[in-house]
Amino acid sequence: MKEAGEAGIEWIFFEGGEPFLYYPVLADAVRGAASSGFRIGILSNCYWATEFEDALEWLKPFAGLIQDFTVSTDLYHCSEVLSQQARNATAAAKKLGIPVGMISIAQPEAANSAATLGQLPPGESAVMYRGRAAAVLAAKAVKRPWEQFAECTHERLRNPGRVHVDPFGNLHICQGLSIGNLYRVPLREICEEYAPDSHPIIGPLLNGGPAELVRRYGLPHEQNYADACQLCYEARKALRIKFPEILGPDQMYGMA
Repeated sequence: MKEAGEAGIEWIFFEGGEPFLYYPVLADAVRGAASSGFRIGILSNCYWATEFEDALEWLKPFAGLIQDFTVSTDLYHCSEVLSQQARNATAAAKKLGIPVGMISIAQPEAANSAATLGQLPPGESAVMYRGRAAAVLAAKAVKRPWEQFAECTHERLRNPGRVHVDPFGNLHICQGLSIGNLYRVPLREICEEYAPDSHPIIGPLLNGGPAELVRRYGLPHEQNYADACQLCYEARKALRIKFPEILGPDQMYGMA
């Protein structure tokens, strides 16, 4: 957190996985971030909000400390799009004065093929086919030719507005794409030395998206993919042996 402040970072989000699985650590970290002057957000699937009264108790320690509480609720996390746990947590957050919102990921089946093109109902986001989504859900999606994926549309690679930190200290521009390790180099130094155009993975992505990454390194590939994320993810998997310090850790690529 000290390094984050020195680097000019304003927000700290606690995400997962599921951050409430480590509740004492989460509560302590939120208190520390608040006392350091950061704005704070938490993303949770609210498995713990089995009753409204329970949700109140779980959220009380965060009242007045966090500025964004995002509830993740969809058919990947529960048996209904808007779960009872999500309802309980939302009601409790409102009662405690905690700003709350929801995120819901659409299903990839052909009936929802418009979702893969960004035409989604209000309140829904499309699946990004990387990690488990690439391995498990891509087969259900409408595919498009790989050459069409000529840009990264989800991450600001040249001037990133956010970075992700994993438990091993890796600093990710996108999950599984690291630009340094906080246990070895201070955060501010990593940010100051960030040179996206000369980066062996980010450079090609800026120059022509995942398709350029495939061309640059002559990677084997399928003819069609669910989206740019799937093509990028599969290309990065193939490049891990060449760039092990950049493309990791193993858990990001289904090799825990």
